[in-house]
Amino acid sequence: MESQSLGMASNFSVEAGSLAVGQHLAPHGGLPPLWPGFLTGQPDRPVRVLLIDDDPHMSRVIAHELLADLRINLLGRAASLREGRRLISQSEFDVMLVDLNLGDGTGFDLIEYMKTVRPMAEAIVISAMEDEQHALHAFELGATGYLVKNSWFGSFPQAVLQVVNGGASITPNLARRLLSRFEHGPLTEPVTQEARSKDKLSEREKEVLKLVASGLTSTEIGVRLIISGQTVNTHIKNIYRKLNVRTRAQAVSFATHRGFL
Repeated sequence: MESQSLGMASNFSVEAGSLAVGQHLAPHGGLPPLWPGFLTGQPDRPVRVLLIDDDPHMSRVIAHELLADLRINLLGRAASLREGRRLISQSEFDVMLVDLNLGDGTGFDLIEYMKTVRPMAEAIVISAMEDEQHALHAFELGATGYLVKNSWFGSFPQAVLQVVNGGASITPNLARRLLSRFEHGPLTEPVTQEARSKDKLSEREKEVLKLVASGLTSTEIGVRLIISGQTVNTHIKNIYRKLNVRTRAQAVSFATHRGFL
């Protein structure tokens, strides 16, 4: 549902701020599942989302899912790089869902622009391209999610809520392929022994980083490893320090390229 178009020839729209009661319901008419109050994304404080995709059908499908969830506020949609940049500059938002192929540019360009204008916002790629290099490049630019069209088994609200709460969201088969790279040594020229000695991760930190790469939140990692979420966050901070990175996506990308895992 679109409330208005901005500009005579504009390809992007700002979504309605309030929806009919029926549109607040999750698919099949049920309410969204119980969402812990300490997590970001509550019916009274929904996560603000932008959607940039030049595929009209895919854009409608994703928008329908987002609009049906009380925890999500779809602020607007765009179908090109130009209109995406304008929407980013005019909106206060938390998460951007962006296609890589936009006709007049790439989603990579928009991620770079977003990180300049809204550095605290999260980016999730939605793309038909499933190769690891595209995913790694997106992560290097600051994305925290990569969903392959027609291969994503979860819901788009689920992906949004994962990244805004400190996790990552990656299409499972692509995540498996990225993890397999950890088993085959460095992808680039090896680092010096001095650098390895300085930056070497502990076995526990490697375990945590692998689970981060799988898209798990700190709480979920804690349950898996039978440790507290606070301990998980401590390990993640140590990983950041040793790898000299600032985000989970950068840590996974760095470790993959340098053969730390």
